[in-house]
Parts: sequence; C-alpha cells; structure tokens
Amino acid sequence: MIHTLDNLPVRETINSRHSIRKFKQEEVSKEQLNELFELVRLSPSAWNLQPWRFHVITDDTMQKELQDAAYGQQQITSAPAVIVVASDMEDVVAHIADTVHPGLSPERKQEEIENLTGIFNNMSEDERGQWGLNQTNIALGILLVAARGLGLSTVPMLGFDQDKVKQMLKLPTHVKFAGMVPIGFADEDGYPHYRHGLEKIVTFH
Repeated sequence: MIHTLDNLPVRETINSRHSIRKFKQEEVSKEQLNELFELVRLSPSAWNLQPWRFHVITDDTMQKELQDAAYGQQQITSAPAVIVVASDMEDVVAHIADTVHPGLSPERKQEEIENLTGIFNNMSEDERGQWGLNQTNIALGILLVAARGLGLSTVPMLGFDQDKVKQMLKLPTHVKFAGMVPIGFADEDGYPHYRHGLEKIVTFH
C-alpha cells in the first residue's frame, strides 16, 4: 500500500517531529522520496557548494548490512528506507564550475572558480572535509523537518561504523557522514519533547 503524503503547516511540523524507531510496514515510494529531496536540495550552503550526497537504501539485504554496521539497532530494518547523508568535498572541488551561478558573466564566473579553487586548495583534505560536513549538517536538519512536513517520520543516527558503511556503499575514504536516517510512517508516538527553556539557550545583547 502506498501511503498518501500529508502537507503540514510549519509550526505543526516542528511541534510534531519526534525521533521514531518503529515504523509501519508501508512503502515510501521513490516518487515520495523525490518529493522530499526536491525540498532538501534547496538547503543553503556557503558559496552554494552543496557538498551533500544522499544514499537511499531500500533493499532488504543492504538494510541488514547497515543494521550490522549500526550495532544491531532495530530502526534500520523497521523503516522501509534509510537515507545515508554524506558530504563529499573532493567531488565538489573537482567540479567547482558546476556550483557557480549560470547567470554570472563568463569573466565573473571564471573569477569565482579561481577564488574558490584557491581557497580550498590551501586547505588539507581533512579541513575541506570538515568544512563540507558543517554545510551538510544544515541539509540534514532540513531533511528532518521537510520529511515531517510531508507526513513522514525519521530518526537521525550517528551510532554506526563509518568504515563499514563506506565499504558497503563503495564510497571513498575522504567522505564524511552527517548521519543515517531511517524514514517511513510512524508506528509509535515517540518520546514527548523535553527541551531547555529559552532562558538557557537564548541571550539577547
């Protein structure tokens, strides 16, 4: 059965988002996932470099491998799909021209390419990777909110063997992970929100 996606208002989306670890055995279609990624790809990034890469795992065998890499956590095989959110700055640097706005003049575009190439060539591979990961974390947050806004539920995870996941997905060693996100239709309510009050986290100057 294909579940119809619901579009929620922003306030309800954020208020109703909980980490869910038990999912209904209902498919999330490729069309529904593409609807989600059409929103997520609009995430902001410095210089519009968009270092995020999304690997969607729906194959049962691969999900079991992911579960093994994630120390047996059950939400991975409970969900109909798992999104691995990665950052690949080496691919970005190799294709800088792809990120420069096509509306620029040829001269301005070339200046931008040379500027960005110079900046990132002066960084180590690890520094570039960490920079890209910081940008990709923005997309991860938007993915979680956008999924809920479409009526889907998620749980962000970082508890997994990253080397095993890279081997499984045939990713180069320089790739960094923002998280792994089981996604589907909730079969539980999740825990009620417990968050710091504004006086703890907000300071007006």
